Amino acid sequence: MAKSKKKKLPLVYQPVGFMLSWASGALAGLAFRKAWMALRHEENAPDALDQDRGWGEILLAAAVQGAIFAAVRSAVDRTGAKAIARSTGVWPVADKGGRD
Repeated sequence: MAKSKKKKLPLVYQPVGFMLSWASGALAGLAFRKAWMALRHEENAPDALDQDRGWGEILLAAAVQGAIFAAVRSAVDRTGAKAIARSTGVWPVADKGGRD
């Protein structure tokens, strides 16, 4: 019985994982806006195609945004997986591979 449960759980987890990813993206976006405001005292971070911003500022914004998104996504993914494992007794992802 446990084997069939293990095979089916990753399929069941997919919609949960999708919702967690969506929520983590929204949370990370909010965290990035707050962090950029604290760092640069500006409402909007520079875009790569912003003609009035220099390379340093654009790369700093990209690095900060990437770090925040990765940290939030990992925290949300891990929390969701642990909650599923606690409630079902099975880790929700079958493979032990790295991220994406």
